Amino acid sequence: MSLIEGWFPPSRENYELLLHYWQLGYPVIGSMQWVVKWYGMGKTSVSSKLNIPGRLAWMTMECPGFLTLLYVMNTLPQKVGIDDLPWQNRVLGGLFVIHYSYRAVLFPLLQPSMSPIHVAVWSLAIGFQLCNALCISSWLSAYGPTTAEAWSSVSSVPQFILGIGIFYLGLSSNFFHDEELREIRRREQQRQVRWVEWFGFYMAAGWGCAPARAFLLNEMVTMMPRAVNGKKWYIDKFGEEKIGKKWAIIPGVW
Repeated sequence: MSLIEGWFPPSRENYELLLHYWQLGYPVIGSMQWVVKWYGMGKTSVSSKLNIPGRLAWMTMECPGFLTLLYVMNTLPQKVGIDDLPWQNRVLGGLFVIHYSYRAVLFPLLQPSMSPIHVAVWSLAIGFQLCNALCISSWLSAYGPTTAEAWSSVSSVPQFILGIGIFYLGLSSNFFHDEELREIRRREQQRQVRWVEWFGFYMAAGWGCAPARAFLLNEMVTMMPRAVNGKKWYIDKFGEEKIGKKWAIIPGVW
């Protein structure tokens, strides 16, 4: 039974519509951070009646991603007449769940404290998670390669394995650096390995996987202005002489 007929899980027509706007619309929204200084999350949080306690906000805005993927991958194949999915689909779905179950549940529980998150940021994050998970899970469940023959034409086994290796490199780096995010060099290094992680996912899925490509692009568009603004915050807080030589995004370049 569909939670929302035609949308949850999506029909092919609605999947293509959602994917179209996910690829074109969200980069515009994410890029607005370059011109908007306010960001109601983390160290830039401000006192507001619309703030949500940090742990509660983080968990409720991150959990919809992997829960949506699990739901779609367990319902959509049957709706379109697919009896079993190739192992590649299950591996990629599993990697998505591993990443976001850690980010949504373990990460906030392990933190000694978390700043409040404004309801506007919380709402945008939920929107990101739902759009991203619906696109990726629909592709994995029915609208991408669903046979061994189809996979052979989009991502060879060596390419798939290499992509998974890159993903795990980024994932393991996330685990090791999360406890050191307060120091700016570690913070930006953690953001860089997140890009590495989802680049590996995109590579494994095949260069033609539009949902994975859109996820990587939207992650970069979202995180780059935060990285630059985060460095500015540290400079204002601790001074140019202590922070100025540390790179916000690309070591040695920017």
